[in-house]
Amino acid sequence: MPDFLGREYELGLLNNLLSKKTASLVVIKGRRRIGKSRLVEEFSQTHRFYSFSGIPPHQKTTSLSEKEAFLNQLQKYFKKVTIENNDWWDIFWFLAEKTKMGRVIILFDEISWMGSQDPDFLGKLKTVWDTCFKKNGKLILILCGSVSIWIKKNILNNTGFVGRLSLQLTLTELPLSVCNKFFNERADQLSPYEKFKFLSVTGGIPRYLEEWNPNANIENNINHMCFHSSGILFNEFDQIFNDSLSSDSKVYRGIVEALVTGPMERQALAEKLMHAPDGVFTEYLDNLVIAGFVTRDYTWDIKNKSTSKLSHYRLSDNYIRFYLKYIRPQYDVIKSKKYRVDSLSHLTGWSSIIALQFENLVLLSRNRIQKILGITSDDIERDNPFFQRKTKKIKGCQIDYLIQTKTLTLYACEIKFSRNEIKSDIISEMKCKLSNLVLPRGFSCLPVLIHVNGVHDNVIDSNYFFKIIEFSDLLK
Repeated sequence: MPDFLGREYELGLLNNLLSKKTASLVVIKGRRRIGKSRLVEEFSQTHRFYSFSGIPPHQKTTSLSEKEAFLNQLQKYFKKVTIENNDWWDIFWFLAEKTKMGRVIILFDEISWMGSQDPDFLGKLKTVWDTCFKKNGKLILILCGSVSIWIKKNILNNTGFVGRLSLQLTLTELPLSVCNKFFNERADQLSPYEKFKFLSVTGGIPRYLEEWNPNANIENNINHMCFHSSGILFNEFDQIFNDSLSSDSKVYRGIVEALVTGPMERQALAEKLMHAPDGVFTEYLDNLVIAGFVTRDYTWDIKNKSTSKLSHYRLSDNYIRFYLKYIRPQYDVIKSKKYRVDSLSHLTGWSSIIALQFENLVLLSRNRIQKILGITSDDIERDNPFFQRKTKKIKGCQIDYLIQTKTLTLYACEIKFSRNEIKSDIISEMKCKLSNLVLPRGFSCLPVLIHVNGVHDNVIDSNYFFKIIEFSDLLK
């Protein structure tokens, strides 16, 4: 099994449960491949641990087949499994009886698969939790799943579970400093740009990063993972998309396809898809956010620090953008084993797509950026991608990443991808952008440049930017 990397914060929260005198019910959600099960395994490695997983649903999946799968897993742990009625009541009571003493951690993985065929599944689990499981003060029951929408609707928003959850975790992509560790012995040998090319496809998804082959170059790694019929990322899209968003997949696909070329507001997105911008459409967007594929970036009023009603929807999953732009259009050719990419730069429209991928990666490392700038979390009022809508009185303005502090200072971060050194024209571009920003009286605004392939000496000598941050700084 690969080394476990990152997730120190989440492990800390789970370890805190070990100090409690009462049983704990935990929910962990996040997109597939994000490392939910692996996190629980790492947390549980020194304790008595029982892991059960639902089976992936298909047209012939029934409640009975899910129960039979669970019973087969029970038999792996316990020699004699005698359950007469083959009902979830009896299954849960049997497990509770076997775990009524001592420190024990139980994982119900892919809980939505396990319970989707039986409308009484969660009700029975809740009852047995109340009457049996929680009587062991050293028991931790973890409900884990990739279908975050189902978990939110049926567990987090279910009145039956109100007040019963000790911890809720949503796993997101790993920051760049942790991603860098997956390169192992090559971490100090590869250039930041070579690492970036790989991460522009995988994002911070642990399972994809584990596929890194240190004995192949970046292009060969990407070709094997993406442009080969047996590659992990060739068939991945349908699996993660259908599992996370089981219904109305055409609408969801239409939304993410529209966002491939950049962030959009809800109204513009609805118009592009010729869909009414109503509550139903908003629910589609919300579900994509919950699933972890799209991020909703709210802008705000700098003077009042209040969240604006305005927001952009951003396709924040790098793999999905790469798949929709470059894998799916060549799907049949790839299956015939007649497709290969010698250089990512040869891909159509790569310069604009890679800029969006770069921005996504940088935004994964906000804490690192703040540390480099000497800003503590207590200093920050707001931070996010920022935009100012054009009106008759004010000009439009968009800042890749803006940090507002309690000392009335704004740090305007320009996240700039370029294959070559960034020239001095970046200064005039930034000055023009910031001149459009409505700056309240008493505020300072410090420009920051984040790049990957170097900047010209003229940019450095000008001393215009408060700080110039290299991609390599975010990998540390």
